[in-house]
Amino acid sequence: MSTPAPAPVPLTRTGLLRWQFELTWSLFEYHLERLEPEDFLWEPAAHCWTVRRSPEGTWVPDWADTEPDPVPVPTVAWVSWHIGWWWSVTLDHARGRRPRERTDVTWPGAGAPTVRWLRGLRTEWLAVLDDLTDADLDATAPFPWPGDPAYTVAHMLAWVNAELMKNAAEIGHLRLLRAAAPS
Repeated sequence: MSTPAPAPVPLTRTGLLRWQFELTWSLFEYHLERLEPEDFLWEPAAHCWTVRRSPEGTWVPDWADTEPDPVPVPTVAWVSWHIGWWWSVTLDHARGRRPRERTDVTWPGAGAPTVRWLRGLRTEWLAVLDDLTDADLDATAPFPWPGDPAYTVAHMLAWVNAELMKNAAEIGHLRLLRAAAPS
């Protein structure tokens, strides 16, 4: 006869959201550790979004104010820039700072620079989570639903977890497709 597993320790709402974030991050880290610099700018289809060098040497993401139909397939570079953009803006809102514009968020480049950037955003996010109390979670979310009292900071944290999970899956899928593609 086996011994039953101990009951999980009850978590605060903040603790549960942090647990969910850490689970999501561990799945993302699996792919981050395995990305090769060549994975970032690999174009999986003729119709895709990526990041391109501007004449000044910075990386500029493909963008349309209205989502195109069909939606372009993104590259790992574009998805990693997208994570950096929404997460930077979310951090600005969470810290009470003026949120930066999309065009102010610059992709650092293929390979280690982007992985460091994303891990740095994780560190900043954990600091935000560490500062929140359960009471803070009930405040109106400053982003991505500004001023709508139906959405709280707890919703914003859950949205970050969901958005990161989606983007991590996209990067993982692109990495696996490139690895399986004929040379």
